[in-house]
Amino acid sequence: MPVRLELLDRIGVVTIDAPETRNALDRESAQELLDCLSEIGEDTSIRAAVIRGGGGTFCSGANRALLAEAAKNPYDEEVSIALETIYSSFVALCELPVPTIAALRGAAVGAGANLALAADVRIASDQARIVSGFLRIGLHPGGGHFTLLERLAGPQTTAAMTLLGQEVRGERLRELGLAWEVLPDEEVEDRAIALASLLSDARLARDAVSTFRAQSWARQVPMATAVRSEQAAQFASLARRPEAPQTTSD
Repeated sequence: MPVRLELLDRIGVVTIDAPETRNALDRESAQELLDCLSEIGEDTSIRAAVIRGGGGTFCSGANRALLAEAAKNPYDEEVSIALETIYSSFVALCELPVPTIAALRGAAVGAGANLALAADVRIASDQARIVSGFLRIGLHPGGGHFTLLERLAGPQTTAAMTLLGQEVRGERLRELGLAWEVLPDEEVEDRAIALASLLSDARLARDAVSTFRAQSWARQVPMATAVRSEQAAQFASLARRPEAPQTTSD
């Protein structure tokens, strides 16, 4: 299974581990991610969640084979279901009823950037980078990408990253509000788990994060709405492409 859940002293640690694709998301892995998040949400003894990628990479985006099929026919039923499942994983992480921390190592590109940005807090490696990556492969951003970026970093950073293709890496992630801390690569995952361990009362953590999200998102487009608002334009951009995208992970 490319996605697994481990319980470490009432902390749910979700790992995406598909080294052959640098942890790219497809229908199977996104569904497994949804299942892991659902298990965390339903287990009221869990006090926090950490999401990470195996092999030193967070997530390279949507799977290239899926993008190639989407470029041929974005309205194919199997393609649509796969993309919807990936989108749903971002919404599920945003709405998970426990505080969430992304342990960001390596690259978070496209859909992988969305996943990292959907967490409440990011602990990043000094070698990590967040790359929008959509426009450079001829694809309109999707999955609530604009909303996820803008709520953290503001409109100028969002425009630079999405429209102008600027990537953000290392200490610059913290400066722009895209990470809480930037640490040496080997310290990132332990620090994320240590932060999650500070929450001793699972019920209190769940109540507090619910209040925080309600107030924070009241100033933003709801995540599910953001996903829908980008979906038609993204599908249209796929339909216009004469060739399949090459990758979202470089």
